[in-house]
Amino acid sequence: MELETRNFIAGKWLDGPEQVENRNPSDLSDVIGHFAQADAAQLATALAAARHAQAEWGATGPQKRHDVLMAIGTEMMARAEEIGRLIAREEGKPLAEGKGEVYRAGQFFTYFAAEALRQLGQTADSVRPDIEIDVRREPVGVVAIISPWNFPVATPAWKIAPALAFGNAVIWKPANQTPASAVALTRIIAKQDLPKGVFNLVMGAGREIGQALAESPAVDAISFTGSVPVGRGIARAAIPNMTKLQMEMGSKNPMVIMEDCDLDLAVAHATNAAFGGTGQKCTAASRLIVHDRVHDAFVEKLVASAQALKVDHALEEGTQIGPVVSADQLAANLDYIQTGKREGAELLCGGTRLERATEGYFMAPAVFASTRNDMVINREEMFAPITCVLKAGSYDEALHIANDTEFGLTAGIMTRDLARATHFRRNARAGCVMVNLPTAGTDYHVPFGGRGASSYGPREQGRYAEEFYTIVKTSYIQSGAPA
Repeated sequence: MELETRNFIAGKWLDGPEQVENRNPSDLSDVIGHFAQADAAQLATALAAARHAQAEWGATGPQKRHDVLMAIGTEMMARAEEIGRLIAREEGKPLAEGKGEVYRAGQFFTYFAAEALRQLGQTADSVRPDIEIDVRREPVGVVAIISPWNFPVATPAWKIAPALAFGNAVIWKPANQTPASAVALTRIIAKQDLPKGVFNLVMGAGREIGQALAESPAVDAISFTGSVPVGRGIARAAIPNMTKLQMEMGSKNPMVIMEDCDLDLAVAHATNAAFGGTGQKCTAASRLIVHDRVHDAFVEKLVASAQALKVDHALEEGTQIGPVVSADQLAANLDYIQTGKREGAELLCGGTRLERATEGYFMAPAVFASTRNDMVINREEMFAPITCVLKAGSYDEALHIANDTEFGLTAGIMTRDLARATHFRRNARAGCVMVNLPTAGTDYHVPFGGRGASSYGPREQGRYAEEFYTIVKTSYIQSGAPA
């Protein structure tokens, strides 16, 4: 199938005044395409079309919305191999992970297809006589979706699906690092019988298109996933218009390894959580807090596990870790390695650029030991295949270290002690807590989000999504006294 490279605005595929080049991070000689960048005039066209189309889509019955979302989700799952290969080629995650992401994105659409049919209101009697009350949810209106590159179809899917299910119009600005994946999802959505302008793909730089969306009074709500600085900038720009905000931002997720745990299982889960997706996950475990009784044994096994991981081309058979997404990301990662060394951390393995058969942004997974929680490498989100080991003398100390961060997305503990696991689950200051599991890996039918600098606004996913994508209306009806 020929690769589309244009924006999709008001039901039409449109060229832009400029283009960006998209190269495979596993093989820099592989040019995936040159993708259109929208300008201010095209964004204005998309916003006007969205406003007009939303009224029609919002009045569309739930069966139609169900059918549209079900068709999108079903096609995505059926094409998981094809689109997953495109994600692996474009973003750099191993093919198996790319396929899994596309399938999961399809599940978001089929889940919210069912939610479209479950939009039930409430009725009540007033405290005043002969008055009935009707409570129901209505679409919030025009939703701007600003999504990251690390999950180029799954993250937008869990935003776009509920937006459409609840009757909203969408302006989607994906990350410029992964435009091909955005176009692949858009082509599936564009096939559906939707009012022209209900869904718009507007590719462009964040400082231009993203900023304009944040400032626009034509946008009723913004759902953003990305960095804390960008999120704070969006909030500053959007608040004057009282735009509704939902933001998922940074993390510094801890995994606590207690002395009574299954050590081999702990190493396997820590390896998965720290290095899966090349560490480019908001749920990655970048702080491993290890009880001193098992510290040395755990570290020895973890280093061996990290060194055994196969780092190679994302489409190569058996690859476990692909390249990082870009030259800028690789440079930032290597800077963190130098920062950790300067701070006195001990680099036990990895942290170097690797050469492979093709030129790409490959990096050996890194493990730091002898770290303190006040080090930069334990305070800032690195978004890299780098993890830091901290030693704790007790459970209480481990819990304190885990909570000593401005972030609070996920947290995990490895232990056989039920009472300790329960205490951690209740006292870890995180939106998602994992017991004897990796910190990465969440389900699509339950809420997702964090605390502190990790999240702002209503939760994403599951039935909680309606809090962001709808507005509650309470109506009072005078029924009149009986004759």
